[in-house]
Amino acid sequence: MTENKKQKVLFLCTHNSARSQMAEGLMNAVLGDKYEASSAGTEPTSVNEYAIRAMDEIGIDISLHTTKGVDAFIAQRFDYVVTVCDNANEACPYFPNAEKRIHQGFLDPTDANGDEEERLAVFRKVRDEIKDWILKTFNPSVSNTNKP
Repeated sequence: MTENKKQKVLFLCTHNSARSQMAEGLMNAVLGDKYEASSAGTEPTSVNEYAIRAMDEIGIDISLHTTKGVDAFIAQRFDYVVTVCDNANEACPYFPNAEKRIHQGFLDPTDANGDEEERLAVFRKVRDEIKDWILKTFNPSVSNTNKP
């Protein structure tokens, strides 16, 4: 019996601190039977504490994730390379060894102002938008015309 191989997805963002980290966690948690996700940044910093908290609220632990630079993945083959911010889209217009490249920009939650709860609310909103987009785009059981 032949086992289906998981498709590899790389999510790219500028700092690899929030959007790409949440996308990696979501993809592996909700579609991990079909996809293996990683994430990287063009200028990696550290994983944002609000991203960790927002993901923890829905039962996904990204607290042990580390930020990685694009160079760590440049020689690897990916079925999909997805840029989740405009800066990464411009910095990486081409990714070698990528079957398909997709750009889907999301609001940068690290730009949120306000008190702790207001900032966390923005991370939740972006988390939910990323999850919805991943499910609509990559879940074969969802019928739509937005598939890669």
